[in-house]
Amino acid sequence: MPQYQQKTKFPGVYSDKDGKYFLQTEFGRDRVTGKRVRKKSRVDQHGKPFKSASDAYKELTRLKHEYHQSQGYSNYRMKYRQFMEDHYIPYYRTTVEHSTFSVREKNLLQLCDRFGDTMLRSITLEQVQMFRTWLLTSKEDGGAGYSQGYSALIFGMFRKSLDYALQMGYVEKNISKQSNAIPKGKSNVPYWTKSEFEAVISQIYIEDVYEHLNFVMIWVYFMTGVRVNEGCALQWNDVDFDKQRLRVHHMLIVKNKKEWTRNSYSKTKDGQRMISLDKDTIDVLKKWREAQKKIGLGHENDFIFSYDGLPMLKSTISRIIKRYAKIAHVKPIQAKGLRHSHASLLINELNADVLILSKRLGHSSPEITLKHYSHLWDGADEVITNEMVGIINVSFPSSSLVHFNGNQSISK
Repeated sequence: MPQYQQKTKFPGVYSDKDGKYFLQTEFGRDRVTGKRVRKKSRVDQHGKPFKSASDAYKELTRLKHEYHQSQGYSNYRMKYRQFMEDHYIPYYRTTVEHSTFSVREKNLLQLCDRFGDTMLRSITLEQVQMFRTWLLTSKEDGGAGYSQGYSALIFGMFRKSLDYALQMGYVEKNISKQSNAIPKGKSNVPYWTKSEFEAVISQIYIEDVYEHLNFVMIWVYFMTGVRVNEGCALQWNDVDFDKQRLRVHHMLIVKNKKEWTRNSYSKTKDGQRMISLDKDTIDVLKKWREAQKKIGLGHENDFIFSYDGLPMLKSTISRIIKRYAKIAHVKPIQAKGLRHSHASLLINELNADVLILSKRLGHSSPEITLKHYSHLWDGADEVITNEMVGIINVSFPSSSLVHFNGNQSISK
C-alpha cells in the first residue's frame, strides 16, 4: 500500500496525506465478465466528500449492501444489449410463432439500439419517459413519427423485456412500470362493402390465367374471411366439394418465394376449423381448378392460389388488391382488410349472429370477435328498426271496455 494511504479503524476506509478520507474495497468477481469488481470513492451517494472515516464507512456499508443485493439479481454490469441478445430474444423466440418472431425481430433490435449501451440496472425513469415521448412524437418534431398503435406495440415489448429481466432476477424492479403504458387507441381496418367488392372484381379479365388467379384469390378471401397466411396455405385437399366445406388447418410461413413452411396449425387452437362454402364459391373453385389443370397444376397437394406451383406471397396479394382497387376507383385496402370485408358482409348484408361469425373467423370466443369487429354493427340498429315496422298487429275495440269512477277503474 502506498505511504500516503493510511488505514483507519474502519475496514476498507483510508485517509490520504492531506487527511481526507476515501473508501476502497473489492466486492468479488463479475458473473458476466469474470473480472474483479472494485470500488473506490471519496464522496457519498450525493456527491459530498466524506467528513470523517465514519461517514466513509457508512457509505461503504451501503455500497456493500447494494452489491450483495444485486448479486441476487445477477450482475449490475450487464448491459441491455447483452441481456437482449443472450437472454430475452432467445426466450421470446420460443414463446411465439415463427411468423410473429420474423415480424417482431426488427422491433427487438430497435430496442437494443436504443438502450444497448446502458447497463440493465441503470436504466432510469427519465430514459423510459424520453423513449415513450419519442415514440409518440411526429417526425417533424424530432420523434419517431409512429402511429399510436405501433408506438404502443414497441413500448409494450420494451416493458415485457424488463418484466423478463425482473422474473430472471437481473433487476430489482421494472422501472418502465413507473411510466404509463401507451394506449393502443382505436384502430379500424379499412374494408370493402359489397358494392365496392363487386366493382373491383368486375375489372378482372379471367380469360388470362394470372388474372383468373387474382380473381379467385380476392373472391375466396372476401367470401370466407380466412386469415392471409391461412389462405396462402390452402391446397386442393382442403376443399370438400361434395359437402361444400373448406378445411382451415394450416398457415404458410414465408421467407421468400422459394423458402416457405406450411405449418400444420393455424394462429390459435380455435383457428383450426371447417368453413361452409356457398355454391358460388364452389363454382369459382371448380372453374379455377380446371384452369390450373391446363397448366399442369390442380392436384390434391397443389396450392389453390398458385399459377407456377409456388405459394402466393403476402406482398403479392397486397399489390393485386391495390392494382384493381385503383382501376375500379375504390379505396385500396390491406390484405387483412378482406377478412374484415367478409365480417362486414355477414353482419350488414346477412345479419349474422356474433357466435356464427366468431366460429367462422376462428376466434376463441365471441368476445374476441366483438373486440375487433363491434364497429361493423353500427348500422345494424337501423336495419332492425326497419324490419320492426308492421311486425305488431293490433285492432282496437269499437268502445271502451272499462268503466271509470273518478280515478278508479272498475272492471266489469
